[in-house]
Amino acid sequence: MTEEILKKIKQLPPLPESAMQIEAVYQNPDSNFQDMVKIIEKDPLLTADILKAANSPLYGFSREINSISQAVGLFGMGTVRGFALASIVKKSFSLDLSPYNLSNDMFAALSKKEHALTTAWCIRKENRLMGILSPAAFLVEIGKAIISQVIKADNKEEVFAQALEELKGDADAAEAEVVGVTTAEVSAKIFEHWRFEENLVNVIANSKTPHNASNDDNKRAAAILDVVRTTISLNGTVSDENVAKAKEIIEEFGLDMESYENALEGIR
Repeated sequence: MTEEILKKIKQLPPLPESAMQIEAVYQNPDSNFQDMVKIIEKDPLLTADILKAANSPLYGFSREINSISQAVGLFGMGTVRGFALASIVKKSFSLDLSPYNLSNDMFAALSKKEHALTTAWCIRKENRLMGILSPAAFLVEIGKAIISQVIKADNKEEVFAQALEELKGDADAAEAEVVGVTTAEVSAKIFEHWRFEENLVNVIANSKTPHNASNDDNKRAAAILDVVRTTISLNGTVSDENVAKAKEIIEEFGLDMESYENALEGIR
């Protein structure tokens, strides 16, 4: 990790009190879903953001979700935690992703697709991991905001664009070549800076290297995140080539292929 990137991470503003309260409730074994509902509902803008996200057609619910308690009942505390943190964290960044040829809307769509695929695939059979997978899927790409700043500051936009083209859109490889660090590594360092739990940081850090995760649950969660990031290209598309690569990861880690294929149909 370069000093330039570490400096930019250290300059990030602290997260709002609402994020800390949500984390405290989620990490407290004596808390229940009503405790989280009460905290979220104190913030009308956050409530509106979560309901808008939960009602996305990507999740396939036929009826409108009208309340936070309804969202928690349908998705679970872990997934709603992901909705909340995604809304809060993204407001803490000045997003200019032009080096990736991404508009803010395209970046938001990418995050939503990654989260929707993760949720549809894992919410039933991997539910115990959703507390980590939900925020990780929403926020694993946030490191691109810092990397973009560095690319622009160092006047390497053309070099990065050329690397992306030569590497057929493999953003991780282009980042490693031009900046010396990848999105996953930067994102993990951001959440470490904000003092999120160790397992979340570890899963995000190893979302392209699952075998390096610290324990079996984290390896499984990191592998799921690797599959999702492999499936969905930087521009939000899903190609047969990407799906074939993703299925190799599924087979390697013994993940549920049928649930993945069903989830994939939903986001396609």
